[in-house]
Amino acid sequence: MRRSHHALESNTYIEDKDSGELRRPHHVDLKTGMYRGRQIFAVKED
Repeated sequence: MRRSHHALESNTYIEDKDSGELRRPHHVDLKTGMYRGRQIFAVKED
């Protein structure tokens, strides 16, 4: 009862506007390198 407020919450995901894939809010999309409509880093080709 003492630590009942320490329960784990489920992760939040939002749908990306451009690709339609699920991603974490306020995180850089690692596949495209975009964050809030700006290109943050260049994506390496495999």
